[in-house]
Amino acid sequence: MQKDAISVLETPQSTQESTTRHLPWTRQDTTWMLSLFGTAVGAGILFLPINAGMGGFWPLVLMAIIIGPMTYLAHRGLSRFVCSSSIPGSDITQVVEEHFGIGAGKAITLLYFLAIYPIVLIYGVGITNTVDSFIVSQLGMASPPRFLLSGVLIFGMMAVMVAGEQFMLKVTQLLVYPLVGILAFMSIYLIPEWKMDALQVVPDTGAFLGTVWLTIPVLVFAFNHSPAISQFSVSLKRDHGANAARKADVILRNTSMMLVGFVMLFVFSCVLSLSPEQLAEAKAKNLPILSYLANVHDSGFVSYFGPFIAFVAIVSSFFGHYMGATEGMKGIIVKQLRSSNKQISENKLNKFILVFMFATIWAVAIKNPSILGMIEALGGPIIAAILYLMPMYAVYKVPALKAYRNRISNVFVIIAGLLAMTAILFGLLS
Repeated sequence: MQKDAISVLETPQSTQESTTRHLPWTRQDTTWMLSLFGTAVGAGILFLPINAGMGGFWPLVLMAIIIGPMTYLAHRGLSRFVCSSSIPGSDITQVVEEHFGIGAGKAITLLYFLAIYPIVLIYGVGITNTVDSFIVSQLGMASPPRFLLSGVLIFGMMAVMVAGEQFMLKVTQLLVYPLVGILAFMSIYLIPEWKMDALQVVPDTGAFLGTVWLTIPVLVFAFNHSPAISQFSVSLKRDHGANAARKADVILRNTSMMLVGFVMLFVFSCVLSLSPEQLAEAKAKNLPILSYLANVHDSGFVSYFGPFIAFVAIVSSFFGHYMGATEGMKGIIVKQLRSSNKQISENKLNKFILVFMFATIWAVAIKNPSILGMIEALGGPIIAAILYLMPMYAVYKVPALKAYRNRISNVFVIIAGLLAMTAILFGLLS
C-alpha cells in the first residue's frame, strides 16, 4: 500500500535515473538501511503510540497511509540536496553555505543543530527512565541515584560514538537485527489483547482532521532519520560518485517501507491493546510505551522484553542523532571562528563538543522534563523546516537541483512540512 502511495506522487523519471534499480544491492547498502532504520525506530516505537493512539483508531489509519510517502520523499529530498555539492566530502553544513552563501549557511546550520540536539537530550531522558523503570518494576530493586544512573548510561552510548563511524555502524547492525525480530513478535503477541470496540468510535470530520494535524509533528519526529542523512549521502557520494543520489533513492525507499511496516504494525497493536486512559497515564508518567506495557501486563515476555526493546531502540537511535548534532555544532563553531579570522585545532574542537554534549545530555536527564512536550514544542516543527521545506526551497533555487523541479511530490512534501510547522499553533489555539 505504501509503495503504491509513493508511486502516485512520482512523475516519470529519466532513463538514466531508472537505471538505479539495476545497481546491485550490496552489504554496505544493507548496513546503511539498518542504520537509518535504527536512527528512526527509537522514537517511533517509544512515543508515537501514546500521542497517536490517544486520538483514536481511525485517525491512526490516515496517519499510516500518509507517513510512508512523507518519510521517503522528504528524506530523499535532503539526500539529493547533500549530493548536489560540487565539493567532494561536503556535509550538510558545508553544502548549505555553498548553495546559499555564508550568512544563510550559518542560519541553516544553526537550525539544523536545533532540530537534532533536543532529540539527543530526549534520548538521555528516555534511556534513564527506561532502565530506572526496569530496575524498580521488573527487578524489584530500589531506584538508583538518578545522576549516577544517567551518567553511566550516557557515557556508555557516547563511548561507542567516540570509537568511530565504522564501529558505530557495526554496533547498530548488531542491535537492529534482534530489535526487528522482537518488535515484530511483540506486535503479534499483543493481538489477543486487542479491544475491537475502538473501531466503533468514529470522530466527526473536524475532530478527525484536527487529531491528524496535531499528531503530524510527532509523526515527523517518529520517522525522522535526517540526522544520519548527511553522512549517509557523503558516504554514497564517495563510493558511487555521480550515481550517489540515485543509489540513495533505493536505500531510502527500502528504509521507509521497512519503517512503516514494522513501526505502524507495532503502533496499531499497542493502541488496540490499551485504552485511551492507559495511554494518557503513560504520557503523564513520562514513560516509553514499552516500559508502560511491561508494568501493566502480567506476561513475563512483555515485562522483560518490553524494556529490552526500548533500551535497544533508544541506543540505536541515539547514535544517528548524536552524529547529526555534533556535525551541526561543529559547523556552527567553524563558521563563527572563520568569520572572526580565528582557528582551532580539530582535536580541541572535538574534545570541546564531546564535553559539551555529555554535560548537557546528563543535566537534562537528571532534570527529567516531559519528553512528549519537548517533541511537540521543539522536535517536530524544526525538523519539518530542515527536512521538508529547506530541500524543496533548494530545488527551485539551486541550479544543480534543477532536474527535480515541477513534480507533484514536491508539492506534497511542502504541504506536509507546512502542516507540521503550523500544528503547534493549532494546538495552542484549540
